[in-house]
Amino acid sequence: MVLLAVAGYLAVQYVTGGTGGPGCEVVSGKADGGRYEFTPEQAVNAATIAAVGTNRGLPERAVTIALATALQESGLRNIGHGDRDSLGLFQQRPSQGWGTEKEIRDPIYSAGIFYEHLIKVRGYTELPLTVAAQRVQRSGFPEAYAKHEPDARLLAAALTGRSAATLTCEGRLGTTRTAGPDAVRAALVRDFGRDALQTAAAEVGAEKAAPTPVPSVIEGDGQTVVLPVTADGGSGAGRSVRERGWQLAHWAVANASDLHIKRVSYAGREWTAGNTDSQWRAAATGGASGDSGAESRPGSVRIVTAP
Repeated sequence: MVLLAVAGYLAVQYVTGGTGGPGCEVVSGKADGGRYEFTPEQAVNAATIAAVGTNRGLPERAVTIALATALQESGLRNIGHGDRDSLGLFQQRPSQGWGTEKEIRDPIYSAGIFYEHLIKVRGYTELPLTVAAQRVQRSGFPEAYAKHEPDARLLAAALTGRSAATLTCEGRLGTTRTAGPDAVRAALVRDFGRDALQTAAAEVGAEKAAPTPVPSVIEGDGQTVVLPVTADGGSGAGRSVRERGWQLAHWAVANASDLHIKRVSYAGREWTAGNTDSQWRAAATGGASGDSGAESRPGSVRIVTAP
């Protein structure tokens, strides 16, 4: 009985990604009742996978395939073990030419090398997810990816920014990283590159703004990072301002526990850590969120860290 209890506990930890329960949730933007609960650790890794994909100009379908694969292979956890010498989010094997152990344990590298293999699969966006994922992974259980597709779709829609105000977390403070705006900026550069901190000016209305880069700033309170938002953030993917803004906003919520983020606002909506339902609500003032509620125009994502 004791052994069964221990086995059950370990199985739950593997599926949920750690102790303490889910803590994060993504819901469908189509009001069809779709939802998926996951842990802050899984949220950080999912946000990184999505950032790497969009930075390469890849479509949402590629991000969905990558997320479903990581859900199956590791439960979206950057684990240091697996079948034979498999490691990391995608259980890639150093002995099979995926990279060194250190590289594979780096989520940016492991996601990038997955996408490099995926785009070589002819017509991957039109293939069933299981087929596309299997042609990259060569798994012994090729059909296992299918069960994760609904959850991966929800995550991809939120973390690429297509689905607005659909990802929330409780925002329990973690201890894995240094808190504060400098830590937020460093994490943004890690996942998105320097374009997240400094973007070229975007078209406003019928006139074009001067092509002077607009930098992110840390406000006078020393706790708030303000990120300018333009259409694709330099990825060349042709994504809208709205999508770019919501990707950055959802990324900040996904990283809230690690980076001690207490509030995120964009497009007239605001998420605050510690709320019982942890929902996106109307911001106190539209201007504070950067858009005055008009999601078709460029604005700013505001990220407020805890003292």
